[in-house]
Amino acid sequence: MKHLSAIVILTVLTLQAYPQTKVPASEAGRHIGEKVVVCGKVYGVKFLDKAKGEPTFLNVGAAYPNSPFTVVIFGETRKLLTDAPEKLYNGRNVCVTGIVKEYKGKAEIVVSKPEEISIDQ
Repeated sequence: MKHLSAIVILTVLTLQAYPQTKVPASEAGRHIGEKVVVCGKVYGVKFLDKAKGEPTFLNVGAAYPNSPFTVVIFGETRKLLTDAPEKLYNGRNVCVTGIVKEYKGKAEIVVSKPEEISIDQ
């Protein structure tokens, strides 16, 4: 039993040590349910400050409504960023790490921590 526990722990640590699969925004929809790094250019940002959860939407890969991928940042996470997402990310290339989900036929990742999104150099 001790050997099985050690194998499980080693496997988990190994998986955490290696970076996730990196995919372009145009292919994010092929990775629903997977933890990946999605990268692409932000073509627009929309902050719904009066909506429940105060979501911010980053349209990645194309302008809304043709964007193949959306990054969602709710108000609680938005407060943790160094600046407003509109200033930080609009027009820039970003990479976001997380589990790709489908919402109304489009791929998205909900960012829950600032370190899950970065500007792609």
